[in-house]
Amino acid sequence: MANSMTATPSNFIHQIIQEDQKNNKHNGKVHTRFPPEPNGYLHIGHAKSIWLNFTTAQTFKGLCNLRFDDTNPEKENLEFIDSIKSSIHWLGFDWEDREFYASSYFDRLYELALKLIEDGKAYICSLTPEQAREYRGTLTLPGKNSPDRDRSIEENIDLFKRMKAGEFKDGEYSLRAKIDMASPNMNMRDPVLYRIRHQHHHQTGDKWCIYPMYDYTHCISDALEGITHSLCTLEFEDHRPLYDWVLDQLDLPAHPQQIEFARLNINYTVLSKRKLIQLVDEALVSGWDDPRMPTLEGMRRRGYTAASIRHFCENIGVTRTNSVVDVAMLEHALREDLDQTSPRAMAVLRPLKIVIEDYPEDKEEILTLSRHPKDDSMGERQIPFRRELYIDQTDFEDIPPPGFKRLVAGGEVRLRGAYVIKCEDLIKDAEGNITELRCSHDAATLGAKPEGRKVKGVIHWVPVKDAVKAEIRLYDRLFLEESPDKADGDYRDFINPDSLSVLHGCMLEPSLKAAAPEQRFQFEREGYFVADRKDYRTDAPVFNLTVGLRDTWGKAQNK
Repeated sequence: MANSMTATPSNFIHQIIQEDQKNNKHNGKVHTRFPPEPNGYLHIGHAKSIWLNFTTAQTFKGLCNLRFDDTNPEKENLEFIDSIKSSIHWLGFDWEDREFYASSYFDRLYELALKLIEDGKAYICSLTPEQAREYRGTLTLPGKNSPDRDRSIEENIDLFKRMKAGEFKDGEYSLRAKIDMASPNMNMRDPVLYRIRHQHHHQTGDKWCIYPMYDYTHCISDALEGITHSLCTLEFEDHRPLYDWVLDQLDLPAHPQQIEFARLNINYTVLSKRKLIQLVDEALVSGWDDPRMPTLEGMRRRGYTAASIRHFCENIGVTRTNSVVDVAMLEHALREDLDQTSPRAMAVLRPLKIVIEDYPEDKEEILTLSRHPKDDSMGERQIPFRRELYIDQTDFEDIPPPGFKRLVAGGEVRLRGAYVIKCEDLIKDAEGNITELRCSHDAATLGAKPEGRKVKGVIHWVPVKDAVKAEIRLYDRLFLEESPDKADGDYRDFINPDSLSVLHGCMLEPSLKAAAPEQRFQFEREGYFVADRKDYRTDAPVFNLTVGLRDTWGKAQNK
């Protein structure tokens, strides 16, 4: 797909690495990692980190690991691990044989923690979490030393081993680094390295009842794996001194370089994992893969392409300045890709039957239409033309509004790829609703435009006899508010009540009988749709609206 948004998107990290290689830093090697926590599904914000870590390794002919930061078993499970691996593969990246788990290093992490205690650089603290917060101080006031800070090394070792043996209850003790309670950086005020959690772990079972904290685990895991450039988002900038402090105290095979970049924020979206979990747990969406969710599994089910997401990440660039990206940019990248890759088809979402009275009842013509107007390699499809057809209800008006360019009573319109027809009469039910149109056709207009004939518009159609009946799910943005996280009130108050509309009894052209789950189409004049990867069956097809043919959201919001 052409990169039409910006010719040279910025990437300051690549500039840093180029300079590193000039100076033979890390012996010229580049080794990155993507380190997700398996406590939820990946979302569009993670896509930027995935793309950055894997493409950076590819650009500099290096390696990229997948490492699960599984240090909090209370919130982690195998479903999340499987979904994460599936999403990364779907995006087009592969970690080959480099799949790692922080939990695999638990024995080594424990030994290194003992070494810190032996060197007088860590101690066992009995303060409760509430007391620890009080002792920690504030941004303007220094913290106070824990009463346990001067325990003897022998007592600290004994307590730590007893913590591991399961003698104490959750929260009774913690292991803290001995750094500086007066540090202006709150992360350096004797941070917790281990806490007690009597919790079953999805990888290590019940072997451990103490679990290391992220800041302690992450830097050591990087070093053990030989990571050269540890790429993370800006919220970890204040954690970098602790990252370096831990590595400086220990004898490890490498000292990775942490570099922070701006995370991806998108308007009309929430990316807080806590809030995404809330949406799922409170059944405000159908699950993690609900097509309205910003999760990669949800976007995949919605019909997003991996290529469009990769190009979107490339187009927005990599900087150190936090900003909010307009979701319209993501949708633009999607439309660009779908326009090139989606075969065309006709679908009548709100069927209205028409009968062409001067067309023989037993006649059938097989019309051949292109699958793509700009790509002959996609081939052609064949559609039967018959006396009875469906058109969309929105393509007919008995009393048309100004500027209406479709079918009206007594007016003419061209059927896509077929004849010009004229509405001769209409049939209504007892309530006055139009149930059927009676039309005539001009036999001389098949594939031709007679001179002197002005036809207001072209509409799509499907034959009644051969139509494929389907369910169509029309998706819109989940939130009405541009910044649901920051707006006054609960973010859930801004959920769009029309974010999903389900249409039953939609009629599709017969070529769509051969559609497969996840196959995408442009339904002419309607938008881009995908066969639902979860619910689609050939005997009961379900299609999801991926995105409209053009951005109408901004116009609608400005009315």
